[in-house]
Amino acid sequence: MSKENKPEVWLRGPVENIPGLLQPVAHALLQAREEVNKIVAAFPDTYLWQKPAGVASVGFHLQHLTGVLDRLFTYVEGRSLSESQLSSLAAEGKPVTGNNSVNHLTLLFNQQVDKALKQLEETDEQTLTQQRLVGRSKIPSTVIGLLFHAAEHTMRHVGQLYVTATIIKDNLNNRL
Repeated sequence: MSKENKPEVWLRGPVENIPGLLQPVAHALLQAREEVNKIVAAFPDTYLWQKPAGVASVGFHLQHLTGVLDRLFTYVEGRSLSESQLSSLAAEGKPVTGNNSVNHLTLLFNQQVDKALKQLEETDEQTLTQQRLVGRSKIPSTVIGLLFHAAEHTMRHVGQLYVTATIIKDNLNNRL
C-alpha cells in the first residue's frame, strides 16, 4: 500500500506501548503529525507569518500546536506552567529570532508529539479520573479530560493550519 493510500492512523491498529484507553489520544496526535508535515511540506518561509483575511498565520499554528501539547501535558503531570512555558505562550504568533523557518517549527512540533507519546506510554490508566488543576485559576479537570482536550484541540488547529496554508498557496499559484 503506498503512503498516499494509507488508512487514517486510527484504522491502522493499536499504537505500540500505549495503554488501551489512551489509544484515541495517540491516534489523534499521530494523525496530526502526519497532516502537519504534509500541509507544510514546501511551504515558503517568507509567508510563515502572513495572515490572510486576518486569520492566524501558519507560524502561529505551528507554535501553538507545539505549545498547547506542552502545556496540557504539564497539567496532566499535576504541575503548573514554568516561566519558560508562560513566555512561550506569550510569544505565540510572533517570529522568534533565529527560529523562523517552517522546517524548524515543524521539527519542534514533531518532537513535542514524540514527548507526548512517551508520556502516554507512562500514564497509568488508573489515574485517568484523577483531578488536575488548569491554569492560574486552578480550574478543575481530570487526566483523561486534559488528554482528550489535547487531542481535539490539536486536530482543530491542524484544520485551521490546513485552511490558512491552502489559501496562501492558492494565492501564490494565482499570482504566477
